[in-house]
Amino acid sequence: MHVKQIIARKPADLASKLATQQNNAPGLLLVFGSVEHITAPELADTLRAAFPQACLLGCSTAGEITPDGVDDGTCTVTAMHFDHVRMTQGSTRMAGMDDSFAAGERIGKQIAAVDLKAVLVFGPGVKINGSALLDGITSVVGNAIPITGGLAGDGGAFKQTFTLGQEGVADDKVVAVGLCGDRLRFAHGSFGGWEPFGPARRVTRCESNVLFELDGEPALEVYKRYLGEHAKDLPASGLLFPFAMLGEDHNSIGLIRTILGVDEATGSLTLAGEINPDGYLKLMHASTDKLVNGAEAAAEAAAAMFGSTGEGVAILVSCVGRKLVMGNRVDEEVEAVGDVFSNKAVLTGFYSYGEISPFTPGSSCKLHNQTMTITYLGED
Repeated sequence: MHVKQIIARKPADLASKLATQQNNAPGLLLVFGSVEHITAPELADTLRAAFPQACLLGCSTAGEITPDGVDDGTCTVTAMHFDHVRMTQGSTRMAGMDDSFAAGERIGKQIAAVDLKAVLVFGPGVKINGSALLDGITSVVGNAIPITGGLAGDGGAFKQTFTLGQEGVADDKVVAVGLCGDRLRFAHGSFGGWEPFGPARRVTRCESNVLFELDGEPALEVYKRYLGEHAKDLPASGLLFPFAMLGEDHNSIGLIRTILGVDEATGSLTLAGEINPDGYLKLMHASTDKLVNGAEAAAEAAAAMFGSTGEGVAILVSCVGRKLVMGNRVDEEVEAVGDVFSNKAVLTGFYSYGEISPFTPGSSCKLHNQTMTITYLGED
C-alpha cells in the first residue's frame, strides 16, 4: 500500500497540488472538505483528470482532520494505491428519510462481492436515518462484514450537506466503497468519553428516530427543563447534551444519540438514529479531558486490532458535538490519536453528524453519536 496526501486551503489550489503528486495510480481518493471546497464546480473533474482510474469517495464536513490537527475551510485528499486489494463501488440517491433502509439495501447490492471484507460508507448528515441505512446495508452483505464511515457535515449549520462519489457531488446521495481480498488489513475503534447525569427517563412514545414523549411528557419540554438557559440555543445546544440509550433494565447499551432538530408544534426531538421504544434515555455531558481520553482509547483499540507495522491510513470520524465542547483544545484529541499510531499511519478524517462503526471486533455495525471513531486501513 502506498499513500500520498495533500491539503488545499483554497479550492483553486487543488489542481496545482494534485499535479505534483505521483502515487502509482491510486485506486482510492478519500476526500474530506468544507462545503465551499466540496461544492466547487471543478472538484470532481479535477480529481478525475489527475487520477482517472481512482474511485472517488468523501463528503463535506464540520471540520477537517489532518496530521497537523483540526482545520476549517480546507480540503484533504488522501490517495491510496493498493497492491492486492480491489474495490467495488456504490452510490444511490435518497428519496427522503423514509428511504434510508431501502437506500442501504441498494448500496449493499452494488458493493456485494464474494470476497468482500469491509465497507466504507458516507451519507448525508441531514434528512437521513443513519441506523436504518446501516440495517439496509447489513441485510444484504451480512453482519460479519464491518462497516465504517460517517454522515457528512456543513460546518454545524445542519442545513445542506454533500457527499462525493464516482458520479460527482450531491446533497442527497449515499456513497460507498467495498474493500475486497484476503490481503486487506482493516481495523476499527470507537469510544466516547461522555458521562450520564440525572435520572433515566422512560421512552413512552417514539417513531423511528423521532422522540415524542419521555415519562408521558412531551420530550422537548423535559429536555428544555434540563438544559435551562441553554434551551434558547436549540437545536445547536443539543450537541452539548446528548442522550445515552439504556435498555429496559436501565443498563447502558453503549449507544449515544444526539439531537438533530426540535419541533415546537409536536413537542418532539429528532435524534440522529433509531430509538429503542421499550428503553430509557439519560442525559450526558463531558469535559475536554474525558473526550481526549476517549479518542485515545479508540485509537488504542484500532491499533491493537490492526497488529501490523506496515504503512496504513487512519480515518478519524469525530462528532461535531465533541468539537463544540473542546473549543480551542480540539486539536488535543487528534494529537492523542497521533501519539498512539506514531508514524505508522497517515491521518485523515472529519467532524461529522454521525459516526459509523462496530462496537468491538466481530460485533454488528451501529450509528454512533458523540464518539471518536477510527478506521485503520492497510494491506499485507
